[in-house]
Amino acid sequence: MESWMFWAVAGCLLVAVATVLMRALFVTGPAAASPNVQIYRDQLTEVDRDLARGTIVPEEAERARLEVSRRLLDADRQTVRMASRGNVLIGAALVVLTAVGVGLLYLRLGMPGYPDLPHAARLAALEAARSARPSQTKAEGQAPPAPQTAPDPKFANLVEQLRLAVQRNPQDLRGQQLLARNEAALGHFPAAIEAQRQVLSLQAQPSAADYAALAELMIYATGGYVSPEAEAALTQALRRDPDQPLALYLSGVTMAQGGRDDLAFRDWTRALDVAPADAPWRPTVLAAMPQVAARAGERWTPPPALPGPDASDMAAMQALPEADRNAAIAGMVEGLATRLATDGGSADEWARLINAYGVLGRDDDARAAVARASPLFTGKERATIDRATRNAGLVP
Repeated sequence: MESWMFWAVAGCLLVAVATVLMRALFVTGPAAASPNVQIYRDQLTEVDRDLARGTIVPEEAERARLEVSRRLLDADRQTVRMASRGNVLIGAALVVLTAVGVGLLYLRLGMPGYPDLPHAARLAALEAARSARPSQTKAEGQAPPAPQTAPDPKFANLVEQLRLAVQRNPQDLRGQQLLARNEAALGHFPAAIEAQRQVLSLQAQPSAADYAALAELMIYATGGYVSPEAEAALTQALRRDPDQPLALYLSGVTMAQGGRDDLAFRDWTRALDVAPADAPWRPTVLAAMPQVAARAGERWTPPPALPGPDASDMAAMQALPEADRNAAIAGMVEGLATRLATDGGSADEWARLINAYGVLGRDDDARAAVARASPLFTGKERATIDRATRNAGLVP
């Protein structure tokens, strides 16, 4: 619709509504009687009473009744005129203020001159844009170089030995898993992607976590962009496990990039429900959810925080030297383990401990934590423990 047509229609509607309201204001209900009206009514009653008592003759009573009635009508008309005038003035002011307020609100929030775009057309346009987005190869070529730091010489030598070992035995699943992880740590994402693809090909039934890890490496390689190939890996992950936390988070990123805040809200809400409390992407989602929920037209309440280090504590820890940082992390894990063993805790806290042991490579401790936690919970809480077990690389 052209801009002038929109404003013409809006103006006509405004005039029509204002006319209806103003006409309604002229139809006045009973107004409160003024003191003069009540006095004259009392005088009429008094004339009738005097006539009944015989203190005045009928002719005199009739003359008095006519005079008082005339004054009563004049006072009543004056009361109606004053009430009508007040209603009209107040109503006119409200109509004008409402029209001005609506106009200012539209100019701030609306899009004058913007063409009509039905919901179905918007969704079709978004899907068309998603289908036409760049491939993984093209996106990697356009992405800025990944930040890299000079690795520790000993670590670099170990990774080089791992590369040679995998070249000699490409069917070594554990070797490919280690190679994918360490190439990513060095910022060599294309090499990490290739190793992770080998991890998938060497398994008869790759896990949801394996597909999610491949998608994550692809997204890192493109500087945060989710390509069609990365989305396909996420689809495979969620097909195998609809509650895989990393896949849900990255699927939400995919939908947010494509303008589907409604689907991003759905995926991130579920991701926050099923992910461990120390998931590295959790602060990012919590910060973005208010805006995503507003755009999706949803109400959202942040989940309660679990005991543990907050964002400032984690930032301070990252600033420590590596040896001190590792010691601090180990201390926090041991503190959590001691508290859970002594006082118990929620399923989310046990899941945090299991995940921490998995990240630290302490598989025996992770299994012991699973053995202690599993009998304590049932239903949804037991599912939380099972997901943490799978995320730690163990079989629930």
